[in-house]
Amino acid sequence: MSSLGIGGIVFFVVFAGALVGLFLRSLLPEHHLSPDSKDVVKLGMALIATVAALVLSLLISSAKASYDTQTAALRQIAADAIFLDRILARYGPETKDARMVLRNNVALMLDQISPAAGLASGQAARERLYDVIDALAPVSEPQRALRAQALTIAAEAARTRWLLLEQRDGGIPTPFLVILTLWLAIIFGSFGLYAPRNATIVATFFVCSLSVAGAMLLVIELDRPFSGLIQIPTTSMRNALALIGR
Repeated sequence: MSSLGIGGIVFFVVFAGALVGLFLRSLLPEHHLSPDSKDVVKLGMALIATVAALVLSLLISSAKASYDTQTAALRQIAADAIFLDRILARYGPETKDARMVLRNNVALMLDQISPAAGLASGQAARERLYDVIDALAPVSEPQRALRAQALTIAAEAARTRWLLLEQRDGGIPTPFLVILTLWLAIIFGSFGLYAPRNATIVATFFVCSLSVAGAMLLVIELDRPFSGLIQIPTTSMRNALALIGR
């Protein structure tokens, strides 16, 4: 499900919880709404609110860390591609085919960042880069050293690329989001239980529910940086594509 869809569900559930609380207020006997009952409900909701705030802050921190890690990984791949191209250029003109394969791989990587691309798309082309470099026949010690360095960089870049692509669907477990949403609905329901029924209260619940849903949307967006509103910048990969082969 898209992040906007999840955010919409969170908004609906939380806002509905507040409206249910408003509705229950008119059904409960008067002694259920006494100051003593209100104090007990406040204590219980304070506990749930504290736990919910901790979980939400952990989710935001985890999603932001994941976003930063994947952004750094993409920049590392771009830097490795440029460095590998420079090594192949120093090796000699016989690496022309290898540099062309490298350029095609960078272009393929840019395409795979799209959520519509499959992880296995272009696997043969990626493996061909290592084979082309491995097939080089160095005739001097400097060329042997450059070939070995190129093979090492190509292998490391491939490992980083697969790690990046495997993480693109996000890592936040769905039960976390479901339980947190239920907690928030319960909290808003308690707000409605002791609130007067008027347009100002309903508007306040609407804005607060929208804000909570926005926070959840931010978490999902950061956790899935290859799609949606917040995406990993691809400037480094595009710059690498422009430089490789020159």
